[in-house]
Formats: sequence, structure tokens, C-alpha cells
Amino acid sequence: MPRDCSPCLTLVFGTGAHSVLKHLHTKYWMEKGKGYGIGEDMRLETCAILFMVASVCFNLEIDFKPDDQMGEKRHIAIFTTASLPWMTGTAVNPLFRASYLSKDGERKVTLVIPWLSLKDQKLVYPNNSTFTSPTELERYVRHWLEERTGFKSNFSICFYPGKFSIDKRSILAVGDISEIIPDDDADVAILEEPEHLTWFHHGKRWKTKFRLVIGVIHTNYLEYVKREKNGKIRAFLLKYLNTWVVDIYCHKVIRLSAATQDYPESIICNVHGVNPKFLEIGTKTIQLQQNGDQAFSKGVYYIGKMVWNKGYKELLKLLRDHQKELTGLEVDLYGNGEDSNQIEEAAKNLELPVRVHTGRDHADSIFYDYKVFLNPSTTDVVCTTTAEALAMGKIVVCANHPSNDFFKQFPNCRTYDGSDEFVRVTLKALADEPAQLTDAQRHELSWESATDRFLSVAGLDKALTKYLSKSSSKKFMSTSLNLQKNMDNASAYVHYVASGLEVSRRIFGAIPGSLQPDEEQCKELGLVLPTGKSD
Repeated sequence: MPRDCSPCLTLVFGTGAHSVLKHLHTKYWMEKGKGYGIGEDMRLETCAILFMVASVCFNLEIDFKPDDQMGEKRHIAIFTTASLPWMTGTAVNPLFRASYLSKDGERKVTLVIPWLSLKDQKLVYPNNSTFTSPTELERYVRHWLEERTGFKSNFSICFYPGKFSIDKRSILAVGDISEIIPDDDADVAILEEPEHLTWFHHGKRWKTKFRLVIGVIHTNYLEYVKREKNGKIRAFLLKYLNTWVVDIYCHKVIRLSAATQDYPESIICNVHGVNPKFLEIGTKTIQLQQNGDQAFSKGVYYIGKMVWNKGYKELLKLLRDHQKELTGLEVDLYGNGEDSNQIEEAAKNLELPVRVHTGRDHADSIFYDYKVFLNPSTTDVVCTTTAEALAMGKIVVCANHPSNDFFKQFPNCRTYDGSDEFVRVTLKALADEPAQLTDAQRHELSWESATDRFLSVAGLDKALTKYLSKSSSKKFMSTSLNLQKNMDNASAYVHYVASGLEVSRRIFGAIPGSLQPDEEQCKELGLVLPTGKSD
């Protein structure tokens, strides 16, 4: 008796295939195939092909799951490329995002951050900070966060294996980090720096595992690469690589500002807020101003990672070119980084007093008394320290650049075009009294407002009626088999193959041996050692 191919198609395409099988007359084909001497396995394969063709022709959408089938809460998994105590934007901002998305209890939130082995911790974390276990690092992260938010956060923290790339000065994921979230919990994924997370991704396709994948673009990688050797060519290639992987793995893309690389159908919105501590400092500053007391006794400062492309090159050039016009100006620079010695030497060669200090937390009381924050950087996307300075009630002098568009709505943001205007704006800022922020302006800088903006542009502020079904067994089989999606799947498959070959991975800059976690990482994270890794 001939077998019905329904079970086969259900296995491959999901339960929604049943609703379409009636139109394909698969039993008819299974019976008639016998008469032509066609074997049963071939007839089963042909049924599958017929299903694909029919889906393309009639643009059939299958296995959509309404919102009420997902249970009472959305499960949001936030994947990011860095972790405290490294005080970088992709460590701090996703941490606050997780905290505020989970604050009202309406969502289940998991933050997924990299775990580094001891040798990499020593390269990345400041002040010789190291952690012997993920549990110890989680305690540190939660304590740091709760000190700043003032409330106990209700989200989970998971770790994925990572390695530090010295040449890229970045942490790169090892293995298929999408597996950190069980298939049954895979609902919404937020990829903080999606290009960074997927350059070398080899595993399940994010858009297949998760019903909705949202990429948040943090970094202007093209601007950094342009400043390196053969920068224009490398930036050209990187632009297309980024576009490719982001299109493969994300349903939606949010760009923090127009200073990032453009992506098709992306949305520009600053979905970051400031650490609440800075708003508290700003409140005290307003009280001093209202009481007629002196709020600011110091002049100008800048704080940032001490590498040339973080604004130091531009700032020292502006100061050098206009030393006479800026006579009497004193500037304090704060930061740690690979170029700190060179920057300190360059500062010593200026006639103006420019003092270089080791890095500190921007909320340190040493910064309370400064009136003006100088930030000429054009490599940032949305500068966190600029937002913090505004929240503290300071005047910010920054370049008229897309990365600063969000800040132009605040009266204490002063922008300049060209070096001559930099001089005029800086001198005026020193002479002026900073405006007192209104409650509405303070709210606009907060993480409460940033979270509302994120939920709105991501479409998570209302019930969604459709979600793509996910497949735990097929990495690249889409639930909608129209022609465009088949092309997308083919593109994803090409990336999957290329990212699985050590030769091609090295050509594109992956860390050698990072296709799978090593024995040490597996032991530290409690992972199963991949086949072939054991001695």
C-alpha cells in the first residue's frame, strides 16, 4: 500500500504544510508514479519539490503563529559583543536595555554576553580585573547595574564563549551562539552590532530560529576602516559584507544615527538613554544654579578611550592650530587606551596647558565642576559621554555631524562647522552659563524614554499578529517559500558554507580556531566539548 508523503512534508516544512497538501494531489502522484517505474523515495522527493514550486507560484504563507499562541509574555534575548568591566558602549547600553525592558514585568528578558578566558580578560578588562567563573562576573555586572539604576533588575544573564581579537580590538563570538537560547524559548532576538555578531556566524540562521530578529547598529565600522592602511578598498568590501550578513540574519534594523552605514529599509532612532546617576548629578546642578551658588569651577575636559580615532586626533589638531586664539584655555583629557603614551607626548608639545589623566568613571565627582565638555569625534554613532555630559547640565561643544543630530534638540549642545567656528563656539561656551534642563528634556535623555522609542520602532509596543515559525531541525528552510525568500535562503547557505571553512574564515579575519569553543571555554561555561576537540 503506498505511503502518503504528508509526514515527509510535515517534517520538512512544518505542520502548516497539511493545509496545502490538498491542492497538490500528492496521493495521486504517489500512485501514478508507480506506473512509470518511479521508486518510492524518488516519489517522496518529487512531492516535496512540487510543494516548493506551488508555494513559489501561489506565494503561499504557512505556519504563522498568532500572538496568543506565544503565551502571556514575549521572550526577548539580547545578544551583545562586550561585557563589563570593559566600559564600552556595547557592554553598558545593552545592559541598561535589558534592565528597562524587564522592569515592568511584561516581558521575559535574557541578556547574552561574552565570556573570556583568563588570558583574554587580562587584555580587555581595566585595572587588572579578572573573574574565575561566569557566576562571579554575573554578580559584578548585577551589582554595578543596581548601584546605578537603584532597583533590582528582573532579567536573566547567559554567557557565550568569546575570544579577543587584538588587531580588531574587539571580542568575537566562538561557535553558534544562537544555541545559548533553547529553541522553545526563541521568540525575539536583539542583535547589538548585528554585523559584528554575524561576520563569522556558523550555525542556525537567526531569522529561522527566532520569530523576530532586530539588529541595532552601534558602530561606524566604515569610518574606522577608512583610517587604516588601504582603508578605502577595505571599507568598500566591508560595506558589502555588512549589508550581506545583516540582510541574511535580521528582520529589522535600527540605526542609532545617520552616522552609521546605511542599510536597506533601516530605521534611524536613538534607542539609548543615559545612566540614571548622571540625571541625579544634573538635578543637583540645577539646585545649585537655582540657589545662586557656583555650579561650575572648572573649564574644559574630554573623556574617552585613549586611541587616536576616538576624537583625540581631531581635538589636538584643533588646539594646535588655534593656540593663539585660545590663549588661557586649559584642557583636561581622561582615558585609558593603546595610544595613551603617544597622545600624552603630543599634548606636551602644545603651548596650551593640556593635561592627560588616567581614565575614570564619568560619574566620578572629579567631573562635577567642569562646565564644558569638548567632543570633536566623528567616529561615534551616538556618543554616550556626550549624552552623560548633557544630563549633568554641562555645555557640550561638538562637531556638526550626523552622530550629534539627536543632541541638537538640547540648548546646551553647541555645534560647529570648521576650525574657526570651533574657536568661537568654545570661547562662548566658557563665557555662558549652562541652561537648566526642563523635565521633558531630562526625560528625553532617560532610559525610560529610550525604551519607549525602542519598543515603538521595533513594533513591540503592540501585539503582533504574525510571527514566522521557527525550525529546530532545518537551518535554512524558510516558512515562506516564495522566490525572494528562496533567494535569501540560498544567500544564507553560501554564508553558512563559507563561515564553516577555516581557510575562508581566516581570509575574512576570523580568529584561528574560533569555529568551535575550545576545551577551556567548554569547561568554564559547562558546554559539551564539540566532537573532535577532545584529546
